[in-house]
Amino acid sequence: MMIQSKAQVLWNKAIGSLYYKIGMACDAEFSKAVPGQFVMLSLDSSLEPLLRRPFSIHKPIVQNGHYVGIEVLYKVVGTFTRKLVAAGPEAQIDVIGPLGNGFHIADTPQRSYLVAGGIGVAPMVFLAQRLKDGGSPPELNTVFLGGQSTQDLLCREDFEKLNMRIHLTTDDGTSGDQCLVTDPLALAVQTKCPDIIYACGPPAMLKCVAGIAEHHQIRCQMSIETIMACGIGACLGCNVEMRQGPQKYQHVCVDGPIFEADAIVI
Repeated sequence: MMIQSKAQVLWNKAIGSLYYKIGMACDAEFSKAVPGQFVMLSLDSSLEPLLRRPFSIHKPIVQNGHYVGIEVLYKVVGTFTRKLVAAGPEAQIDVIGPLGNGFHIADTPQRSYLVAGGIGVAPMVFLAQRLKDGGSPPELNTVFLGGQSTQDLLCREDFEKLNMRIHLTTDDGTSGDQCLVTDPLALAVQTKCPDIIYACGPPAMLKCVAGIAEHHQIRCQMSIETIMACGIGACLGCNVEMRQGPQKYQHVCVDGPIFEADAIVI
């Protein structure tokens, strides 16, 4: 169920020079959100930019056993996010959501590899928590985190709290291995093949992950990041090309943002 509501900012914390986490008190309907879904945000105080911006739901906020709202992880990259940084406690954010579909989580525990590049880690913390809550033992879940440098390796502590194994890579070698995040993934797949790979990150990374999954015949689900104008399928702007089927194109906002890797052209 999609709703529009005014969300009060609870916190807006810097976790690096360009990255922030904003907590928002949302309507109880947002408690039904699943990992992979997203929200469209707007600042009431300004019509610039005019269009809403999409953000993955980073995690639900639960305090004393009660649902309070959602947290969003974002990177300051443009006009909207520069203004979002200034939203302090008590500020109001206009939120539409939860939107899109979510990652598939099996009823029984599976060996899962979670691959995230940079800000692509945004939906993965929610997913990792849900895997644990569903009874998946920590040893079945491995996280591959990649970034340009140390400052781009986000949420490591969240995965550590869940006792998940973590592989770190950076382009400049300031943390972990100096290589692409898909390099240790490829080695791990050869050593111990997972039942499923979950991925979110830049297109080049996703293409490589899809190739690894296809070569080893592993199910792979990807969160596709793209520009969205509406988030509800009205503008028809966020197309993704399908490999087969009656529809040549589907829309990331309503048919995704989660797609099976072997179903789309990356």
